[in-house]
Amino acid sequence: MRLALFTDTFLPQTNGVARTLSRLTGHLNRRGIEHLLFTPKSSPEDSYPDPVRPIASIPFFLYPECRLALPSMSSIQNQLKSFQPDLLHMATPFNIGLCGLRYAHKHGLPHVASYHTHFDRYLEYYRMRPIVPLYWKYMKWFHRSCDATFAPSQETVSTLSRQGIERLKLWSRGIDCRMYSPDKRNARRVREQYGIAAPLVLLYVGRIAPEKDIATLLQAMRQLPESLAAGIHLLVVGDGPLLPELRANAPHNVTFTGAKHGEELAELYASGDLFVFPSSTETFGNVVLEAMASGLPVIAAGAGGSKELILPGVTGRLFEPQNPGALVEEISKIADQPVQRAAMGVEGRRAALGRSWEQIFDGLITDYEEVIDNRRVKSRAGIFTA
Repeated sequence: MRLALFTDTFLPQTNGVARTLSRLTGHLNRRGIEHLLFTPKSSPEDSYPDPVRPIASIPFFLYPECRLALPSMSSIQNQLKSFQPDLLHMATPFNIGLCGLRYAHKHGLPHVASYHTHFDRYLEYYRMRPIVPLYWKYMKWFHRSCDATFAPSQETVSTLSRQGIERLKLWSRGIDCRMYSPDKRNARRVREQYGIAAPLVLLYVGRIAPEKDIATLLQAMRQLPESLAAGIHLLVVGDGPLLPELRANAPHNVTFTGAKHGEELAELYASGDLFVFPSSTETFGNVVLEAMASGLPVIAAGAGGSKELILPGVTGRLFEPQNPGALVEEISKIADQPVQRAAMGVEGRRAALGRSWEQIFDGLITDYEEVIDNRRVKSRAGIFTA
């Protein structure tokens, strides 16, 4: 199999799509599967591994840290002609993804897409709700010819199905339980570093952006009963457009650490006591799984893909999305229950151990092979038209 991947985000950008695709390319290398990956250039060209083909780009106006590619179709076509892919995978539906889709159509090649982000829900946070119908019209056109569309959760599969997108397959996500582990707990050092005296440390990890419902979390911190608030401190880990504003106006028991990566991030996860995640726009919820692997109980919004990771009362709790009072209620129920929190953390870790990246990526490769084989059968039968 020779695979061509197309994505509008990749490392060093820090989001679930970029990290998942980075892991996928590593797995393809280990399995000996030749591949190319086209992505907007966001760091020096010599910093990309060989399969990656960086393309000139500019910052995206809504998210300056995200890039809009300025692709040369002729250059991409020449590279693809030389490579001769058996399958094209469009991981995002914008500039780079369109290049892959056009090439697949032109040459009648098997092609698949994956759906990673509920952009329709994002638009509501940026006061662009009127264009949601146009968004879905475009998405249905983009996915119409695909041999398969991969989605990371059953919630996302159902959402796409309701919009009329067909040939849906579940492509879930895994977790590196060696990287994220309770063994990396160093609560004393973390407390000293951030000046935390409160006995209970809440942790949030993710982008500091409107669609992550950070406002709900901070409002909940302000609404905590005084007796409870005195014993709780919230660590907010991440970066994004809202960081300066929220940092300036946050309650005294909230600390923003900025973006953290690697071992430092793993230590922060393991050193918290309770993970809180208010986002209702997730297609999966990678950070929820990272927290579970680190042995933390999780309180998450009961919406999107995150809710599928939590078994209420066993690995954590769910609360009504965008309802600070409901979040306060769930925090209050287990804030002074260390035995219950510890038991939830153990169960969360156990659930995470069952999610191997190797198994998930091998399943994706099997799906790739099935798509290629089905195309060959249809081509021989003369019933397929690109």
